[in-house]
Amino acid sequence: LALCRKSEENVSLLYEIDGNEALGSCLRVRPCSDEAPDLSKCTIQWYRSSSDDTKKELISGATKSVYAPEPFDVGRALHADIIYNGHTLSLSTVGKIDPAAGLGSYVEALVRKHDVDFNVVVTQMSGEDHTSESIHLFHVGKMRIKLCKGKTVIAKEYYSSAMQLCGVRGGGNAAAQAVYWQAKKGVSFVVAFESERERNAAIMLARRFACDCNVTLAGPEDRTETSPN
Repeated sequence: LALCRKSEENVSLLYEIDGNEALGSCLRVRPCSDEAPDLSKCTIQWYRSSSDDTKKELISGATKSVYAPEPFDVGRALHADIIYNGHTLSLSTVGKIDPAAGLGSYVEALVRKHDVDFNVVVTQMSGEDHTSESIHLFHVGKMRIKLCKGKTVIAKEYYSSAMQLCGVRGGGNAAAQAVYWQAKKGVSFVVAFESERERNAAIMLARRFACDCNVTLAGPEDRTETSPN
């Protein structure tokens, strides 16, 4: 269990990061003491270790008690800062995030197809909740990503520096199956996949194809000096 380090005070076991420290899981900050302040009264911010382990990199938008690791987090430790009444308590995962078993070979098989369709449900459009549970197709191609409902194209964009793609950062029970996609500036979607495996495969596949187009596909404000998985 991770220990909380309270600023300039003794180490206290007030909270822990609970969950399987691997891709495909959900990590959750939870209190482990009756003395722990209610999380609803705290500010939370998640971070990932830099690739060289020398500093923490902010995960923009990851401000809920729940965070689902995405492919970019594999091989890095995750951290959560909890701020209450001016005090900061810092939690860390016990180790680094493990890859999902068999996911790499699955993605390699998909790469050879050149174009792959995933069934998704759209839960947000440009920040507005979307209540329809109808099935859409999230099409990951060699040159572009496309979101369709039947024969209707909702969005279609070539890989570019304006495009963003990452695991959803807003928490929720389905976070491990959901993706945030900014097709272009001002046009974004949150889509939920049928499984954690499909979600992470779609992210890895799109990043591979984008890299072939000399585009680094990551999330908002992510540091991209190193190639994402």
